[in-house]
Amino acid sequence: MTEQRLRHATVPDRPSLDGLESVWAGRWDADGTYRFDRSKTRDQIYSIDTPPPTVSGSLHVGHVFSYTHTDTIARFQRMRGREVFYPMGWDDNGLPTERRVQNHFGVRCDPSLPYDADYRPPAKPDPKRQVPVSRRNFIELCERLTQEDEKAFEELWRHLGLSVDWSLTYATIDDASRAASQRGFLRNLARGEAYVAEGPTLWDVTFRTAVAQAELEDREWPGAFHRIRFGGVPDTEYAGGVFIETTRPELIPACVALVAHPDDERYRPLFGKTVRTPVFGVPVPVLPHRLAERDKGSGIAMICTFGDVTDVIWWRELDLPTRPVIGWDGRLLPEPPEGVPAEPYAELAGKTAHSAKERMVEMLRESGELEGEPRKVARPVKFYEKGDRPLEIVTTRQWYIRNGGRDPVLREGLLDRGKELRWHPPHMRVRYDNWVGGLAGDWLISRQRFFGVPIPVWYPLDSEGEPIYDAPMVPCEEALPVDPSSDVPPGYAEDQRGKPFGFAADPDIMDTWATSSLSPQIVAGWERDQDLFERVFPMDLRPQAHEIIRTWLFSSVVRAHLEHGVPPWRHAAISGWILDPDRKKMSKSKGNVVTPMGLLQEYGSDAVRYWAAGGRPGTDTAFDTGQIKVGRRLAIKILNASKFVLGLGEAGGEATEALDRSMLARLAGVAEEATAAFESYDYTRALEVTERFFWEFCDDYLELVKARAYGSDEGAGSARAALRQALEVMLRLFAPFVPFVTEEVWSWWRQGSVHRATWPTVAEIVSAGDPAVLPAVSEVLRQVRKAKSSAKLSMRAEVARLSVAGAAVELVRHGQDDLCAAGAVDEFVLDAREGEITVEVTLAGTGPAFPV
Repeated sequence: MTEQRLRHATVPDRPSLDGLESVWAGRWDADGTYRFDRSKTRDQIYSIDTPPPTVSGSLHVGHVFSYTHTDTIARFQRMRGREVFYPMGWDDNGLPTERRVQNHFGVRCDPSLPYDADYRPPAKPDPKRQVPVSRRNFIELCERLTQEDEKAFEELWRHLGLSVDWSLTYATIDDASRAASQRGFLRNLARGEAYVAEGPTLWDVTFRTAVAQAELEDREWPGAFHRIRFGGVPDTEYAGGVFIETTRPELIPACVALVAHPDDERYRPLFGKTVRTPVFGVPVPVLPHRLAERDKGSGIAMICTFGDVTDVIWWRELDLPTRPVIGWDGRLLPEPPEGVPAEPYAELAGKTAHSAKERMVEMLRESGELEGEPRKVARPVKFYEKGDRPLEIVTTRQWYIRNGGRDPVLREGLLDRGKELRWHPPHMRVRYDNWVGGLAGDWLISRQRFFGVPIPVWYPLDSEGEPIYDAPMVPCEEALPVDPSSDVPPGYAEDQRGKPFGFAADPDIMDTWATSSLSPQIVAGWERDQDLFERVFPMDLRPQAHEIIRTWLFSSVVRAHLEHGVPPWRHAAISGWILDPDRKKMSKSKGNVVTPMGLLQEYGSDAVRYWAAGGRPGTDTAFDTGQIKVGRRLAIKILNASKFVLGLGEAGGEATEALDRSMLARLAGVAEEATAAFESYDYTRALEVTERFFWEFCDDYLELVKARAYGSDEGAGSARAALRQALEVMLRLFAPFVPFVTEEVWSWWRQGSVHRATWPTVAEIVSAGDPAVLPAVSEVLRQVRKAKSSAKLSMRAEVARLSVAGAAVELVRHGQDDLCAAGAVDEFVLDAREGEITVEVTLAGTGPAFPV
C-alpha cells in the first residue's frame, strides 16, 4: 500500500475493503491513535480490566466475539471524550501452558533432575514418549512457547482492530505480575487471610494437583451399585448383617463408620453400635447424620476417607478417624491404614482404583459378602474442568485464602460488594450471589505444578532435616519476585538448603486465578507506579464470560475487598457463549471451534465485528457466516454511499428544505438512542438503530434527493449539506463497530482519525425539521416501486399519474418534487382528507391505476 493510499484527500475511483486492516492498523500504531495519555485525571479516564486470554494454542471465534464487545465500548468512551486505559494481558501460567509445552516439545517436568544450560528439546518430539527435563529447563520451554503464542495473538487482535494501547501489555508470569501476586499473598498471610492446612483435598490423579471448588464440574460417569454385607450386631434384627450399597467397594479398607438418617426407624437400634467391615473385619460405628438419604439404596451408607465430598462433611462433623488408601497417583497406597489387616490389603496395594475395585469384588464374592450382581448405573461425578478422570479426595497440605466459605461476616461483605457493582445484564448478579451463598470452604490456591507463580515461603528444618511448617519464612516485599526453589531466605546461604537446621522451599505454585484475580492491580501499577494506580483504580469495566463469574470475577472481588476495601471495578459486562450450528458451546475440548484468522481474511474484520456486535450482553449467540456476509455488505455499502455523497461536491450552506431537515431530525433521534444504548452497555441496540437508519437513508432518502442534489440551485445545496452532515454523523455512529471502513472514508475528507473525533450529539445536528416528513414521503416512494415491481417494469419506468390521499398529505407535499423526480412521475395529485394514507399509481401505457 502506498503513502498516497494512506494519506489521500480525495475519493478513490474504486473504493475497496481489501487491505484496509493492514493499512489502518499500521497507521494507528504509528500515529499513537489509541495511546493512553496518563496526564488525565481520574474523572477523565475510563479504565478497562481486559481479560488476559490463555496463551495455550490459538484463539477461536468465541474470543473474537467477546473481545469485540469490549472494543466497541472502549471506542465509544474514547469518542465521548474519556481517555481510555485499555491494556492487554496474556494468561500464560498454569496447567494449559504446561500441557501444550509437553505435547509441543515432547517433554515432561522432573524436578529431581539438574538444570542443563545447553538443553535442546527433541528434534522430533513424541507426546507419547515424553523426555524428562529439569524444572528450570521446563519453565524455559514454557516461556519460549508462550512468547511465540503471544506474538500470534497480538497479530490477530491488531487485525481485528482492537483499540488497545499495545505499549500496555503484561503477562501473568512476568516479573511485575509475579511480584504483585506474591505481594498480595504475603499481605493476605500477614493479615491471617492466607493459611496452610492439612486435610482432605480434591485431587486430579492425572495432573497430580489439588483442585479448587470453582474448577469442578459434574459429568455423567458409568458405575455400578454393589450390595455388600457388613458384620451384624448380636441381639438385634441385624444379627445376620447390615447391607449397604456402594459404587466404590475398593474403599472398604478406608471405611470409618456407617451412617443413616437420625429419623430412619430401620436403623435407630444400630446407632451407637459397632459393625465389622467385610473381608477386613475392622470394627466401625453406626452413626446418625441428617445428610444420609433414606430413599437411596438401602438407606445406610459407609463413610470412607474419602470417597466423595459428603464423606468429608461426615468425617469432619462426626469427628471420625482417617484411613486414607488412595495415593496422589490414583493408586492404592502400598501400606494399609492403621488398624487394617495387611494380608487382605496386600491384594489391593499398588493397584489403580479401577483394578482395585475389580479385585475387591472378587474378594467379596469369595467371602460371600456380596449379594447378587452389581447393578449398573450412571451418576454425576466430580471432575477437574480440564481433566479426563474422576477426582479423588486425598489428604494433603495446602494453602488457602479466606473467601467467606467459612466466615459468615466475610460472606456478607462479599455479597455487598456484588450489590455495589453495576451488572450488564443485571440478572447476572444472581450467579454471583448464588456462588457466594453456596461456598462450602475457603479458596484453595496452591497447586502441585511447575509453571506458575511460586508460593514465596521457606521453612526452617529441624535437627532431623524435617520442615517446621508452623514457622514459615517469607521475603521482604522489596525482594519480590522470588523463586524459593532457587532463592534463599534472609539469613541463610544456598549450602544450607535441605540440611538439618537449614531450610526448604515450599514446592508449590499458586493457582493461576490467584494471579489473574489481581489483574486490575497488575495493570494499574499497584505499589509499582502509584501515580498510575491513583488515575485508573478502581477500574471502570470488567468484561468477561458468564462461566467464570465464580472464578475470575469472584476471586478479583475477594482480593480487592481484602486489600483495598472496595470493588475492583464499577461495571461488570458479561458476555455469552458462542454456539455451533447444533446450539452447543464452542470449545477446544469439544473440537467444534472455528479459528478466526481465515474468517477475517475472507470477509474482512469489519464484517466479523458486525456479526459479533449482534450478540447482546449475557446472551449466547450462534456462529453465523450469513450475518458475517451481511456485515460485509454493510461495509461495502458504506464505501459506495460515501463515494456518492462526497462525489456531489461541497455543500456551501445548510439544509433548508423540509425533507432534508426531516432526515436530520430523525438522525438526531438515532444519535440520542444510540448514545443511551451505549451508556447502558447495550452496544447491540446502538448498532441496530444506526444500521436501520443507514439503510433507510440509502434506500429512501438518497433516492429521493439524488436528482435534486445534482442541481445548482438552493435546493441542491440543501440536499448536499444534509447528505454531508448525515454522512459525518453516521461514520461516527458506526465507528465503534466497523472501524476500518469508517476510518477509510473519514480519511477521504476529514483530518485526523474518526476514532478520536467526538461522539455525535443531538445539539450538533442542526435541524428544526419535522421527523414525520421523511417516513411519509418514503412510504409513497415505496408504493411506487411496488407498483413497478408488480408490473415487472424497470424502476425507471414512467408513472402517468400518482395520487395520494389521506391525513398525511401535507407531510407528503414537502417531498412532492423529489417524489416526481425519483419515481419518474408525470402527474402528481394530493388529496387531503381524513383517514389513512392511500396511494394509487397509474403507470404510463399500462391502463388502469394500481391501488397500493
